[in-house]
Amino acid sequence: MKSPKEIVDIMLNTDLFSEWMNVSVEELGKGFCTLSCTTKKEMLNGFDILHGGITYSLSDSALAFASNSYGNKCVSVETSISHIRPVGVNTKLRAKCVEIHRGKTIGIYTVDIFDNEDKLVSKFKGTVHISRDLW
Repeated sequence: MKSPKEIVDIMLNTDLFSEWMNVSVEELGKGFCTLSCTTKKEMLNGFDILHGGITYSLSDSALAFASNSYGNKCVSVETSISHIRPVGVNTKLRAKCVEIHRGKTIGIYTVDIFDNEDKLVSKFKGTVHISRDLW
C-alpha cells in the first residue's frame, strides 16, 4: 500500500489548479494535512479582496489529500464553507484539515484556514465517499 506522501504526490502530479495556486504540503498523515499558499493579485475579486473560491479550493484540496491518505480513492459528496474575514494580496494562508469521522464508505472532515496573523479566515466542512478503489 502507498504512503500518504506517495498518494498526494500522484494527486498533485495532475492537479494544475493546485499548481497555479502554488499549494505546499506542510504536514500530512492518515486523515489529516496542512497546506499553505500565498495569495496573489490574480486571486482578488471585484471588491479587491480574495475571491471566496480560493479559500474553498484550498480547503477542497486539503480535504482530498487527507481523505485519500489511507489509500482508498475518495471523492467529495457534500461541502460547505463559511467565510469569516477578508483576505488581501500577499497573505500566506494555512489550511488545517482534520478527520471527524471515517466509516466504511463515508468520511467527514473540517478545514480551518488561518492567515499569516493566525486569524481564522474560513471554516469548511466536507463529506467524502470512500470507494473500494485503491491508489
